[in-house]
Amino acid sequence: MKALILNSGAGRRMGPLSGERPKCMTEISPTESIIARQLRQLSECGVEEAVITTGPFAAALEGYCRALGLPLRLTFVHNPRWAETNYIYSIYCARERLRGEGILLMHGDLVFEESVLEEALAAKTSVMAVSSALPPPQKDFKAVIREGRVARVGVDLFDGAVTAQPLYKLLEDDWKTWLGGIAEFCEAGRTDCYAEEALNEAADRCRIMPLDFGGALCAEIDTPQDLAAVSARLKEIEERLVYMCFSTDVVHSGHIAIMRRARRLGRLVVGVLSDEAVASYKRFPLVPFEERRALFENIAGVSRVVEQKSLSYADILRELRPAVVVHGDDWREGAQRPIRAEVLAILAEQGGKLVEFPYTKDAKLNQIEARFREKLSLPDVRRARLRRLLSLKPLVTAIEAHNGITGLIAEKTVVCQEGRARQFDAMWLSSLCDSTAKGKPDIELVDMSSRLRTADEIMEVTTKPMILDGDTGGLVEHFVYNVRTLERMGVSAVIIEDKTGLKKNSLFGVEAKQTQDSPENFAAKIRAGKEAQKTRDFMIIARIESLILEKGVGDALLRARAYTGAGADGIMIHSRKKDPTEIFAFVEKFRAFDKSTPIVVVPTSFSSVTEEEFARRGINIVIYANQLTRSAFPAMQKAARTILERRRALEADELCMPIKDILTLIPEE
Repeated sequence: MKALILNSGAGRRMGPLSGERPKCMTEISPTESIIARQLRQLSECGVEEAVITTGPFAAALEGYCRALGLPLRLTFVHNPRWAETNYIYSIYCARERLRGEGILLMHGDLVFEESVLEEALAAKTSVMAVSSALPPPQKDFKAVIREGRVARVGVDLFDGAVTAQPLYKLLEDDWKTWLGGIAEFCEAGRTDCYAEEALNEAADRCRIMPLDFGGALCAEIDTPQDLAAVSARLKEIEERLVYMCFSTDVVHSGHIAIMRRARRLGRLVVGVLSDEAVASYKRFPLVPFEERRALFENIAGVSRVVEQKSLSYADILRELRPAVVVHGDDWREGAQRPIRAEVLAILAEQGGKLVEFPYTKDAKLNQIEARFREKLSLPDVRRARLRRLLSLKPLVTAIEAHNGITGLIAEKTVVCQEGRARQFDAMWLSSLCDSTAKGKPDIELVDMSSRLRTADEIMEVTTKPMILDGDTGGLVEHFVYNVRTLERMGVSAVIIEDKTGLKKNSLFGVEAKQTQDSPENFAAKIRAGKEAQKTRDFMIIARIESLILEKGVGDALLRARAYTGAGADGIMIHSRKKDPTEIFAFVEKFRAFDKSTPIVVVPTSFSSVTEEEFARRGINIVIYANQLTRSAFPAMQKAARTILERRRALEADELCMPIKDILTLIPEE
């Protein structure tokens, strides 16, 4: 779109300030004049060409504008009768350069915030800037609005009129109509009036809508008093605190563009999400917080960088009290929608506003994100993340996955509650669920080679850390080999239980014959596994079956000491009772002598306990060990029975998720 800037007037009301130069060259800040600001704003908003009308001091204005060096094509049209005509004639002089397209029209003494210009350019209709928040002026433009349209514009309108400013965005048909009226006026000798008089006569054929800029800055400078008021307002805007938050590992062109736009709104403060906050709702950050903070501290235009410790903006907004929060418009839907609602509510309390820019959709940026996801799935990167999560979060959660699609459910399921996004931190490859999915009993009949194929199948389409159920670990010689294999694959941890012989599921307890290994033998197995490791990232977690076998907390604590002494990286304490009292008793006594070793629980039986309580008690990892399997089987059985009973699939369709929704889980590459 082309801009038309009207600068043919003498500006006599400015006194000596416009005695030797055009009024538009008046400085409004230590670094910019009116016209320099206008042209910069146009360029930054994507306008490529400006037609500038001139009157007195035409050569000085042309030289000044060209010397700015902005990426704009500038055309200057002189009004030779500037002393005896109004700007309607200047437009007439430039008419041949203004045909065949829409136009952005403004007076050369108009100063406005970027947001006003951006809203005008983004409008789908023709618009004129008006304000319902400002009292109508005595001498300047006002507009009458009827049926949602600008019906008349002039300085002598008062009844029902609102403040208006000479900033228009005009679509081609509306501009063609108005320009035709301007030509008729001028060719009839009516050249000493406002161009809006021609607009008023054509108002029924033009659809110009009011663009309400409210209390934002959009004002003409006609007098030294206007200049002082506008300059003071610009200084306030320059100091106005603007806040935006990032979670990214890499700053790309889209980020730079949105920060540049945010900087125009005031003093930009950038929030960087903590590692824990990023990990809670998005992929795990590859670049740690301190490095991400340093990245933004070195970007021009960023005045300050702060840590935002939660996905919720509530704490940081109440601390900083920004006038403006900037965000991409992508959070209007999806997991962050409640966060946006919270931001709007807090800003309403504080008198601030939310500015949303279109989210950058660029294939190159998608490729950057894909490369980061690929890196997260690499064995060395994935393996280390469980330890990192344990250092970041008071509680790590894992849910079982037994094939690629359940892995994707574990990977992509996100909910937003109380200003926080929640997702699972890791995946649990359960021996029970893996065996069940293959239709085999859970007695280690599915050998480790098959288990590793399942792990590989899941890891191929996901990025989250994996904890593998290693049953008893088998023979020491086999366990050593398997540790190295799991490490090489990128598995983060293996959990082995201190039993021997043919495996029976722990939930059978003493109902099935189960033999617990001696603390010495099991500790030796752990020690051998640790010695076989090639990296420090991999974790061997010892699962204690004492409570399952009703041997009591004392026996469990004795074993816990022995296993951690042998190098176990964590302790899993298990129980089949619905009351978690004995679990909590173990944790309390264990924490009395060991404050740091991670404790793992699987709350299949005591499922009423919340994650908050587990964390408060000193538990570090909660594994939801079989819920996806247990929920899938009844649903599939019901669908199968319904088809058999009805002898068609219609009724079963109501039980089924649309296949399109399932396919959205599956990555294209």
